Amino acid sequence: MLAEAEIVRRFLALKHQVHPDVVSYIREQNDPALIDRIAAGVPDGTLVISAEHIPGLRKVRDGIRFLVDPELEVITGSAGSTGSVTGHEDAVHYFRDRYNNLSSMIRGRMTTIPIEALVKSPHRYRDEECGIIGMVADARTTAKGHRLVEVEDPTGAIRVLFNKGRDDSFLEAERILPDEVIGVKGKLSGDGGLLFAEHLFRPDIPINHAPFKSDRPGKAVLISDVHVGSDTFLEEGWNRFADWLQDSDAAYLLIAGDLVDGIGIYPGQENELTIRNIYEQYDVFAGMLRDLPSRIRIIAAPGNHDAVRMAEPQPAIPAEFSGKFPANCTLVENPCLLNLQGIRVLMYHGRSFDDMIGLIPGASYERAGEIMDEMLKRRLLASPYGMRTPIAAMKSDRLVIDPLPEILLTGHVHICGVTRYRGVLGVNAGTWQSQTSFQKQMNIHPTPARAFVVDLQTLQPEVMDFS
Repeated sequence: MLAEAEIVRRFLALKHQVHPDVVSYIREQNDPALIDRIAAGVPDGTLVISAEHIPGLRKVRDGIRFLVDPELEVITGSAGSTGSVTGHEDAVHYFRDRYNNLSSMIRGRMTTIPIEALVKSPHRYRDEECGIIGMVADARTTAKGHRLVEVEDPTGAIRVLFNKGRDDSFLEAERILPDEVIGVKGKLSGDGGLLFAEHLFRPDIPINHAPFKSDRPGKAVLISDVHVGSDTFLEEGWNRFADWLQDSDAAYLLIAGDLVDGIGIYPGQENELTIRNIYEQYDVFAGMLRDLPSRIRIIAAPGNHDAVRMAEPQPAIPAEFSGKFPANCTLVENPCLLNLQGIRVLMYHGRSFDDMIGLIPGASYERAGEIMDEMLKRRLLASPYGMRTPIAAMKSDRLVIDPLPEILLTGHVHICGVTRYRGVLGVNAGTWQSQTSFQKQMNIHPTPARAFVVDLQTLQPEVMDFS
């Protein structure tokens, strides 16, 4: 397989820089002649070669849009669609569903062998390049600085070694998370107990993915983490936002969780509340929504501060708390997939940011967009099971990103972030709460009182600052 450095070097020799997506694509195709074919068709004056310069690679949309409701449709995550967790028996179905969905996204890009075949008959594959797809059971760094990953599929398990000397695969190997699904190409050790990795595959977004765009005008306002009831809730900023909405041409308002600050979420929270009754917190929030224009369709999801179970997927806010919400407000689960005029919006509060930032080298709350990119590469909203993000192991994994959205909306980290990865717009919407005492201890600096406005015809975001 072609090395990343060799591909970059050959393009530099032809006086071109090359986008990492193109490098990855050429490595997967393992076709050295493709470099010359790409370079031959590049227009004069092109500095960076991108996916659009790959001959024969046409942009493809993810599926056809059949609009049951042309204005607003909850595709997955409608209120009441999440069932109860019956016991550990569902965990088998849960992980099998995750593996089946994600492995199918990788399988079309590589030839694979069941792990059991490699382990039981290593002599058959000793001199060949082997490909496997499996779920990560464990990932650690060895004493010599290599990355050792245990991967398992339905037939067996094998250890995979990513050598620190191979820059083209090791940098991604350092970011491997527990319970994600990966593909690996490499060479087998003599006894069949170890696979020396040469290339890492993830489910990822296809390089030729093209987002859908609405055929008529429409704007969606994206916010998160209102935290009504907290002594750091920014009422004046919210009032400026509400006044702006009165005169805006927005058709939708999406709120990605933590509608209220909640009760007993963390030790000493009662000392930081202006409203110490959970029902009153929701009643005040309901009044704030009733003051907004009734023409705007409001979609509100829960977060880890709301009065629902912590385990994801989280049910919608129960009727006992939402009885005073206006009629134009649709309550959904976390996560949920919406259809706004044909534009798919995946709304997820973002509790898994805590785990991913702790596990990925160099990751930071200050750069939320990078974490959204990592979610999209894995096609998973939350990968590690059994860590800070509680996950309800059900018969199907609602945290798998399928189908692809045009917009991924998250919150939780209280810091605005924007990214665009292979056609998907990622927005972390910030908060309506100033810096808390906990954030001061953690040296986290929120970016409060902001709203993102996305034009559904162009998918271009605009940030409105009401601080």
